[in-house]
Amino acid sequence: MTNPRLIVAIDTFDLKQANEILDQLNPDTCLVKIGSVIFNALGKKFLKHASSLGFRIFLDLKLHDIPNTVYQTIIGFNDCKVDMLTVHLSGGEKMLNKAMLAGKSINAKVIGVSILTSLEEEDSLALFDNKLEDQISYLFKIAAKANIDGIVCSPHELEIANRILGTHSIKVTPGIRDIKVEDDQERTMSAKEAIDRGSTFLVIGRPITQAEDIAKALENFNDIIYEK
Repeated sequence: MTNPRLIVAIDTFDLKQANEILDQLNPDTCLVKIGSVIFNALGKKFLKHASSLGFRIFLDLKLHDIPNTVYQTIIGFNDCKVDMLTVHLSGGEKMLNKAMLAGKSINAKVIGVSILTSLEEEDSLALFDNKLEDQISYLFKIAAKANIDGIVCSPHELEIANRILGTHSIKVTPGIRDIKVEDDQERTMSAKEAIDRGSTFLVIGRPITQAEDIAKALENFNDIIYEK
C-alpha cells in the first residue's frame, strides 16, 4: 500500500507498551501519531525510532504560541523526519504563516487544528460565544487565508472544510468509531463514511491500540476503508 490513509495514535508514556504497539503495526499500511503524551515522556528518541522502522510521522503537538516561538519550535525538528505536524488555527494568521515557513524548511506539512472532537455545541458557546459550526467555519477561513497544507477536524465538518478549503487540502479526521464506545470523543463517525465524505487521513487510537490483536485491527480498518 503506497499511500496509507490510517494514522494510528500511540498515546502512552510507557516505552515498553509503545514499542509493543509499533511491533504490531505495518509502516506500509499506516502512519503513526506522536502526540503530547508520548512525546513529553519519550521525546525525539522515540520519534526517531519510529521513523527508523519506516513509519511516516504525524507529530500532533498542537502548537499554539507567539509566531516566532512556533517557528523556532518547528525548526527544532530539523534533525527528525516529520511528515505532518499540527498547530492551532486559533493562533492566528501570522502564527500560521511562520509555521508554514518553518514547515517548508524541514519538509513537513502544517496541519491546523480547529475545534477538538471532544467539544460539543454547548462548549463552543461557552468558550467562544459562537455556535460550533460558525466557529469552525471562521477558523477554516483563517486556514485558507494562510494557505496552510491542511486541517484537523471532526468528520462531521468535512463538508464545510471541502467548501472553504477545497478538496485538494489535506483533511485529517480523528473521532473514528466503527463500534459505539464510551470515551471522550463526541463528534464521531465510522471509518468508511469519513473517507467517503472526503477525509484524507483517519486518526484511530484505542480501537486499534487497545484491540486484542492490534495487527488484525489495523488490517480490518484498512479493509473497511478500501472496500468498494
